[in-house]
Amino acid sequence: MKILAISNQKGGTGKSTTALALGIGLSLRGRKTLFVDLDAQGNLSYTLGADATGLTGISSFDILTGNTPAELAVQRTRQGDIIAASPALAGADTVLTAVGKEYRLKEALETLQVAYAYCIVDTPPALGILTVNALTACDGVIIPAQADIYSLQGISQLYGTLQTVKRYCNPSLKVMGILLTRYSGRAIISREIAEMTEETATQIHTKLYNTKIRETTAIKEAQARRQSIYEYAPRSNATTDYTAFVDEILREEQQGNGK
Repeated sequence: MKILAISNQKGGTGKSTTALALGIGLSLRGRKTLFVDLDAQGNLSYTLGADATGLTGISSFDILTGNTPAELAVQRTRQGDIIAASPALAGADTVLTAVGKEYRLKEALETLQVAYAYCIVDTPPALGILTVNALTACDGVIIPAQADIYSLQGISQLYGTLQTVKRYCNPSLKVMGILLTRYSGRAIISREIAEMTEETATQIHTKLYNTKIRETTAIKEAQARRQSIYEYAPRSNATTDYTAFVDEILREEQQGNGK
């Protein structure tokens, strides 16, 4: 199972949207995919139709605290399998304090290694213990960034955490790339930010994905109906863009396998 974390400490960059679109896109290509929602807001869990209240379902908080094996926490929804979020995740930094706290997610997911081809982890917009757990467990991290200057600042701050995690917890951690979201090719500022982001990507030894996710109301409409963009608006710009992004990810997989 290849574990990919979707991370940026700045909110509003399209993390949950990207996690959902990537995971379902991979599933549509025949790669069995598990979602893990580590964001207390539970947006990914909500859109997938999972219980994110922590009242009736076992959540990602339960596997991090060691109360429940990961395989018992998987909820099977119409759109995919997920270990859902819980509001209790908001207090994770005060609960997960014991030695080895950074490895809780990695250890929990080991029992699911052969059950799935991919695991997509949605992280909170903060550089706390939940994000560190995701970075410790994952093979690679994808950084979604809105085409604005504040997102660029968030990338620089995240990179410091990435380097620390790579040094102490996960030597094989790879920054797979930066994905620009809410992009408008007709706006001069978006094009300028894209150029600046490419420079930032070079500085942190990664790349800017060729695909850019265009701004569209179809994404918000799909979320309101708890559907993937592929199901709700198969001909929308967002569907075209996320399909192209999944293609990029799969090309990397093929290259990694020497095909």
